[in-house]
Amino acid sequence: MNIELSYQMIKMLQSLYAIVVIYIIALIVTRSINKRVHDLKRRYDMRKRSFYVAGLLMIGIVGIIWIKDLRGLTVVLSVIGAGLVVSLAEVFLCIAGWFLIITRRPFDTGDRIEFGGVKGDVIDIRLFQTSLLEIGNWVVADQSTGRIVHIPNSMIFKSPSFNYTRGFEFIWNEVKIVVTFESDWKKAKAIMVKQAQKEGNRIKEEVDKRIRHMSKHYLIYYEKLTPIVYTNIIENGVELSLRYLTQAKERRHTQDELCQKILDEFENEKGINFAYPTYRIIKN
Repeated sequence: MNIELSYQMIKMLQSLYAIVVIYIIALIVTRSINKRVHDLKRRYDMRKRSFYVAGLLMIGIVGIIWIKDLRGLTVVLSVIGAGLVVSLAEVFLCIAGWFLIITRRPFDTGDRIEFGGVKGDVIDIRLFQTSLLEIGNWVVADQSTGRIVHIPNSMIFKSPSFNYTRGFEFIWNEVKIVVTFESDWKKAKAIMVKQAQKEGNRIKEEVDKRIRHMSKHYLIYYEKLTPIVYTNIIENGVELSLRYLTQAKERRHTQDELCQKILDEFENEKGINFAYPTYRIIKN
């Protein structure tokens, strides 16, 4: 009995020694990567891969150490495993989610996504959770709130994930303006299209390139990519909705520039006036 116990103890010490040595080597490799690699994205990817390799080595070496005793441990491990699956179902679901994320790549670090009901830029993908630098919420438009949100990887199976930048990093944005019924709305419409077209010309080549790339992987087709203004009649005037393409991470910046240019043009036109809600009080 004592001999068997000491034999098991030796196995455990060998396993612990292997894990510690591999972990120290992984730390040394990581420090070397931090010193030598200056590109942030490449540095992050290399660090992650080094720890993945270290993890696989740990599992492999520990498995080799215990391989002779696997037959005797099978029954015990089966019982323990069944109990763990039931009690730690969410944990295993997170691991399965992580495996899906790193193999199928619905998103990667640096992507802007909406995941688990939260919008943000992916800054880290770990075994149990994905970390986002949150955007939106109380901050108007798609700009950072400064908060880091950690979302369990199990959410990949429970809710849809939206990727703003993977493959096609452009999104459609809309700017709505209401002018009075007496205004020259046709001229206002032409001004809006002209200003948006300048932005369209700037990104046209990149948009076409991305569309061709996307069509190789998905059944995707856009018939019209140029800016367009839709006209609608509402209670207090003529509503003009400008729809145009912009880079996902530059939406607020391009909207700000576009609105300023449109305002400058409208200011020089006498026949265009903005509409706003009015109230008429009639006294008998």
